Amino acid sequence: MRTAFSSEQLADPHLSDAEHQLRTCIHCGFCTATCPTYVLLGDERDSPRGRIGLIQHMLESKSPPTKETVLHLDRCLSCLGCRSACPSGVDYAALIDVARAHIEKSYRRPLFEQLFRSFVLFVLMRPAVFTALSMGAHVAAPFLPGKLGTMAKKGRVKRRPALSGPIAQTSAAARRVLLVPGCVQRALAPSIDAAAVRVLARQDVRIETLNVECCGSLAYHLGKTEVSKAYARRLIVAFEAAAKAGEVDAVLITASGCGAFMKDVGRVFAGEPEWAARAQAFAAKVKDFTELAAPLPPSARSASTSPVNGGGKDMLASLTVAYHPPCSLQHGQRIHGRGERLLAAAGFRLVPIPDAHQCCGSAGSYSVLQPEIADALRARKLESIQTTGATVIASANLGCLTHLSGDIPTVHIAELLDWAQGGPKPAL
Repeated sequence: MRTAFSSEQLADPHLSDAEHQLRTCIHCGFCTATCPTYVLLGDERDSPRGRIGLIQHMLESKSPPTKETVLHLDRCLSCLGCRSACPSGVDYAALIDVARAHIEKSYRRPLFEQLFRSFVLFVLMRPAVFTALSMGAHVAAPFLPGKLGTMAKKGRVKRRPALSGPIAQTSAAARRVLLVPGCVQRALAPSIDAAAVRVLARQDVRIETLNVECCGSLAYHLGKTEVSKAYARRLIVAFEAAAKAGEVDAVLITASGCGAFMKDVGRVFAGEPEWAARAQAFAAKVKDFTELAAPLPPSARSASTSPVNGGGKDMLASLTVAYHPPCSLQHGQRIHGRGERLLAAAGFRLVPIPDAHQCCGSAGSYSVLQPEIADALRARKLESIQTTGATVIASANLGCLTHLSGDIPTVHIAELLDWAQGGPKPAL
């Protein structure tokens, strides 16, 4: 499609990238069938194709966006299912992120909305604050109105404490991996990282934890780029300091949503000479847990699956596992099938989820900011899962697991693999 950006606008590397994506789009409409909000609402303006038109007009005009434009762009989950479906290779992420940053700078939201969005970020990006407030959420949730009540209900999810289990001794030649603990995950489910450490130690991978509070992903996807960059810079500096002590094989985060942002952080700092190369060097090391984990050899697997730990082969096979691939993994990081192969190799019985490419509605802070749409997508996803007869839902992202929690137990893939290899049985 044709664009009309000025040369001054195109001097901005982010706008230049966005303009390139706009020109790449041929408005074919393949993306509409994969867009959760369009499938749900049926409004062209809530489809990627419609939003691209809104984004182009908003950015080219240099004027503040209308309330209607903000409404439809806010409804986007950033699931990037459209990117996977696009035959022209449009990187929709480059468009929606620039659009949200523009809205943040040029649009004045109602006061309560401003305060609520800031409050959401303040809580979610600070593990200690989240932990403290989640305790009160159990009591306050029924009495809080609107989105505050929705957020409090999300905080009432039962905490998954780290389960104790032996960590295999690693060799002097072990691969060295730096673990970034997720902000909400650290408070809500420390069991996930603990399980990942045990799984990787059995592969002779030594894990060291980076002492950072948050990667900045949540802020970035709400258009608060400067806040996001401040957190990302601290993460990069911590990585560089750790790298001085020896070779770093990879940087791991077990929340795939954060991982997708961290892999893309080079683009976040595009046009900044001091940080661009450093961000790219960091991003090149980022790996998802499913990229680092590998099936144990048959001899090791048979020795470790002991009924004493609740991990006997009969017990594993008795479960029916529906693996929900997070959008941030399949569309964001473009990793397909690894989680399913790991679980199958470990001895679990898997069932495919119909329309597995569709988003569950979690999408970071989306389920709090757009609860009606998020809940409708959750109901649709759970209905699909229930048709499979699954007794457990597994995933690689805490947000999805929390959002889908309810009648069917949810568990992170790292916890299942750890259990299958002789680690503690997760709470199912």
